[in-house]
This record gives sequence, structure tokens and C-alpha cells, in this order.
Amino acid sequence: MKVGIAKETYPGEGRVALVPAHVPLLTKAQLEVVVESGAGTSAGFTDDAYREKGAIVVDARSEVFTADLVAQVRCLGANQEAGRADLDQMCKGKILVGTCDPLGAPAAAQELAGQGVTLFALELIPRISRAQSMDVLSSMATIAGYRAVLLAAVALPKMFPMMMTAAGTLSAAKVLVIGAGVAGLQAIATARRLGGIVGAYDVRPAAREQIESLGAKCIELDLEATDTEGQGGYAKAMDEAFYSRQRELLAAVAAEMDVVITTAAIPGKQSPLLITADAVERMASGSVIVDLAAERGGNCELSQADQRCIEHGVTILGPTNLPGEVPYHASQMFSKNVTNLLLHLTKEGQIEIDMGDEITRETIATHQGEVINARMRQMLGLEPLPEPLPEPEPEPQATGGSELPPISLDDDDDE
Repeated sequence: MKVGIAKETYPGEGRVALVPAHVPLLTKAQLEVVVESGAGTSAGFTDDAYREKGAIVVDARSEVFTADLVAQVRCLGANQEAGRADLDQMCKGKILVGTCDPLGAPAAAQELAGQGVTLFALELIPRISRAQSMDVLSSMATIAGYRAVLLAAVALPKMFPMMMTAAGTLSAAKVLVIGAGVAGLQAIATARRLGGIVGAYDVRPAAREQIESLGAKCIELDLEATDTEGQGGYAKAMDEAFYSRQRELLAAVAAEMDVVITTAAIPGKQSPLLITADAVERMASGSVIVDLAAERGGNCELSQADQRCIEHGVTILGPTNLPGEVPYHASQMFSKNVTNLLLHLTKEGQIEIDMGDEITRETIATHQGEVINARMRQMLGLEPLPEPLPEPEPEPQATGGSELPPISLDDDDDE
């Protein structure tokens, strides 16, 4: 069975779905790897590096799409415009693996279903222990949290650490991180390493321990927050009265900060508004806001996706693809996740779609001409499927543990 790795076409996307170091793991599993020439160049991986690890490098993009399975960082849905050029090459029975914004752009998945494509949406990987090594969202959020702090440090007209110099003592920058998910926790850790005084707020009471374990102060607001955690550990959508009071209280906290980094997001929904225009006006001139939720409307009322704005003397950044700006390590992490998923699905050199397996069942978005994910069907106004789609009898399962061995990020490690 062939696995194709296509060059990304989304503007500014430097990542690649598979790095050379992970090719031998797939070939060992009897999968042939075909890579489009130049696919890894932006991330620092040459065509020769792929050839040395056993991949076949082809010049024509159409040759990649003759593969049984194609892996992309951004499939149609996460690449709405440029991604349409590949639609004609999506034939019945082809398997597509990548991010595709399934809850934000389910209509794109419906188009792929119409082509007969089986789509594995990496954003839908279940948050269970067995699937941690395949969790693309967590991997990319780690990079986004780290990168957000660096952007803030560059934009801030102050230095982060406290310094005692012959010219006097420089006070440390005060940083507020809103949202203590993977991105938020990484932002906390990075800001602390740079010497900032860090406070963090999360609507979920369970986040307190994680915040304090990184040396940050947990900001508490006078809010009733007993039922605020939803599916997969994400924050749950609350009513407008809750958000109104939350915004009022956060405005007072943000006014004392040099940097505010917002990471609050709800899958498939508009980002909750947490920092209002009035709150921005109360912040000191020269302060910085980095809004990691800008792609879905933003946590800050004044943020704009992929724009740098200055309002009331406050710099507001709304980056939407920070992992794409660190393509080398982002590709290594993405590739590790994809490789683990493919190895999980592969049995004797073939991709086996076993709906009895939770990872497969939760991640697969389209199959046999239908959108089969229940949440996506609801968003599309489709009736629930009356019964599971018929599946071929599974091949005999090998006995033993189901956990996959960790994959090293070291380019020279083939094991």
C-alpha cells in the first residue's frame, strides 16, 4: 500500500506531514512512501534526505495522489481555497489524513465524502491515553504557546526579567495567560523561563494545580464555575450572563498587566469574548495582547486574524498559524503523530478501518460516501445515521498490548 506525502499549498505553510526520520517506520510496516519533490524544503528536509530513508520522491503532484493514502498538514477545510485544486484527484476509496477543521468547515468534508474519500480528521483524535501519541492539536498547541510568548517579548517595549544593573533595577514584566490548556501551559512555562511574573486564569477549577505547578499564580474570579469543563477536557460554552461578569472581572486584572496571552477556544464555536475594547483602553500604553483565538473571532474584541493592531497604545497580535512559523520542529511533532496513527491503523501492510476501535471511530469523518461523524452531521443538518455502515470482516488481531512505542524526534533515529 502506498502512502503519499503532498507539498503543502496553504499560503505561508512551511510544515510537512512526514519527516525523513519516520519513513523507515512506515516502510518496516510494509507501507511504500511517495513524497512530492520539495514537500519538506520549507521545513529544512531535502529530497535527498527522504531518498536516503527509503522514500520515493516524485516531481508530479498527480503521482502523489495515485497513492492509496495521502497525508497532508492541511486538507480541504483547513485549506479552503488552494486545497480545491486537489479535489479532482480525490477518487473513490482514497484515504486522506490531515487537519481539515471538521467542526468549523464540515461542508468541505461533505464534498470529500461526495468523492468517495475516507477522511481521517486529525482534530478529532480522542483525548484518551492510548491516543496521546497521535494528538496533533496538543503538539501544535505546545508550539503556539511557546511562540506567542516570544512574539509578546519582541513587541513589548520592556524586558521580561527583573535586572539589577548599575543604572538601576529593572522590574520584571507582568504576564497574564488566559486559558490553561496545552497552549496556555506552554505559554506560562515560557514566560516564566524568560523571567516574567506570571498569573493565569482558567474557567475550569481543575486547572489550578497545573498552573501552580509551573510557578504561576492562579487568578481567581468571583464566578460560579462548577460545570465548566466539556468533552475532551476543553472549556464548555457558558451563557452570556457568565461571560459578561467574566469580562468585567478580567478587565481589572488585565489593566495591571504588561502582556496578556489569550488561548480560550471552544471546538467548532466562535471564541468567547474575554477582553473588551474598554478593557484594552484600561491597559497601560505599550502593553501587548497576543490572541491565539483570533482565527475564530478572537478572545479580544479588537484583535484581527493575522494582523498587528495598535489600539489605545496597546499592541494586539492575532496570529493563526504559529506552528507554521517553526516548521522544522512542528513538522517533527506532526509527523510523529501521523506516523503513530498510521501504524495503529496498519495491519500486514494494509490500512484496516475497524469501527470497533475508539481511535478509528472517533477520528474518521467520512467513509463510504457519507459524513459519519455525529457532530459534523448535526452541523450539516443531516439525519443521524440509522446504523453503523457495513464493514468488511476484520483480519485476525495480534495479541498483546495496543500501546505504540514512542517515536524519537531525532532525525538519525530510525527506530
